[in-house]
Amino acid sequence: MFKMIMGGLAILLLAASGVFWMLRPGTQRAEGSKAPDFALQDQNGQMHRLDDYAGRWLVLYFYPRDDTPGCTREACLFRDDIGTLGKLDAAVVGVSVDSTRSHADFSRKYGLPFPLLSDPDGRVARAYGSLLNFGILRFARRHTFIIDPDGRIAARFDHVEPARHAEEVRDTLRSLQGVGTSSAFSMADHG
Repeated sequence: MFKMIMGGLAILLLAASGVFWMLRPGTQRAEGSKAPDFALQDQNGQMHRLDDYAGRWLVLYFYPRDDTPGCTREACLFRDDIGTLGKLDAAVVGVSVDSTRSHADFSRKYGLPFPLLSDPDGRVARAYGSLLNFGILRFARRHTFIIDPDGRIAARFDHVEPARHAEEVRDTLRSLQGVGTSSAFSMADHG
């Protein structure tokens, strides 16, 4: 009985160490560094590249899966705030490893007015330090990058709470642009 318990404990510890290894932080892209380039298709089959957004602000957000509770909430709050973000000259683009077809269904279901880019091999998510790789399963971590008009990372969010994230992004954009904020949001709190 003791050997069975110890064997089970050893397996549990081995599995836990594997999970912690896979959850370790990715390569960190520092604020001020050049944003990694990308070329990915959206839900309509249109190709998007970082250069397409040159000269304006870009909210590039990575999310784990289409049509899951947290991802839906985050996407819908960006949808609801798209007018304000547009007034701040910011485009919103979502990225996950889901297929373009999955993105099309998700976008149509919730009326999302922004591109959802398909990164099926996780190459772009990896370049941004946002890939969570479980071997046969890959997910994008819930990270967001605000990229300035010159293609540099102006702000990054590594600890995203979907219910308030659109507001954080909006307030950070206002702060970066020197526009008044609607809430007491400290730049030190966003990462």
